[in-house]
Amino acid sequence: MSKKASKTAARATSKAAARSPAKTAAIRPASEPTDDTAARIAAAIEAIAHHLSAASPATGAGYSFASADAFVWHPDGRLAPVTRVSRVDLGLLKGIDRMRDILIENTERFADGLPANNALLWGARGMGKSSLVKAAHASINVDRKPADRLKLIEIHREDIESLPGLMDLLRHSKLRFIVFCDDLSFDGNDASYKSLKAVLEGGIEGRPDNVILYATSNRRHLLAREMIENERSTAINPGDAVEEKVSLSDRFGLWLGFHRCSQDEYLAMVKGYCAHFGITIAEHELEREALEWSTTRGSRSGRVAWQFIQELAGRLAVRLNVS
Repeated sequence: MSKKASKTAARATSKAAARSPAKTAAIRPASEPTDDTAARIAAAIEAIAHHLSAASPATGAGYSFASADAFVWHPDGRLAPVTRVSRVDLGLLKGIDRMRDILIENTERFADGLPANNALLWGARGMGKSSLVKAAHASINVDRKPADRLKLIEIHREDIESLPGLMDLLRHSKLRFIVFCDDLSFDGNDASYKSLKAVLEGGIEGRPDNVILYATSNRRHLLAREMIENERSTAINPGDAVEEKVSLSDRFGLWLGFHRCSQDEYLAMVKGYCAHFGITIAEHELEREALEWSTTRGSRSGRVAWQFIQELAGRLAVRLNVS
């Protein structure tokens, strides 16, 4: 090799060596985090964990029910206390004496820790099904100590699928609970009734001993007729399909039927409200107006009687102090 070629090769080697530190620095990984950075990351993780813990549903053992005797269940795991329940006095519920006595007896046995049945209150609209449940709850609690008082928890029809979660929340409490669902029914392809069936009977865990379920419905079997007919027409064994649907209401041990009231029962409701709230009006005039009101509504029921009383009280400037 000539001296000129050797000098050229040497200069190239020298330039490459000069460039290598820069390339090495360019691909060198970022420096390790300082102690201050690590501390900030740890604090952030701890804060996130704290917020997640606070947002998670409370367990049955840790949840406080002392704030109220009634609650509304939300499917995100919250129980919202209801400090003032919308209800009427038990004595104002006329024309349903037999159903009232049966439900009160069943509820009292449950409150005393004795065996009792889940109850389905079904039948005519406006005849006091939900009013009876709320009035029974209040009546049972009148003379009980705080530790022995029943708690009423309402679950909305559309939240039935979250019922197993509510059962988990209540299972380990020392208190006793009535879980109440108003206007319970199922339509179309709604399969959420299966969650209710598992809780009532048949599931591995089943219903906790400290929980009883009360439901109201206009339907005796909780399911629309067309829903049952559809199951019959598409099933391999139509009889089995219908049994699957009807068996839901069978899991309520206590059925209480509410039927349309007679004219005398309707007038007794109206007069009972007048006496309770101190509404003074001639009896013949009261009966005439009450019957005319029911005729315009096309039905006679406790709800219609209450609506008439509100109209009458407003016209006579009488305040209705409902508990």
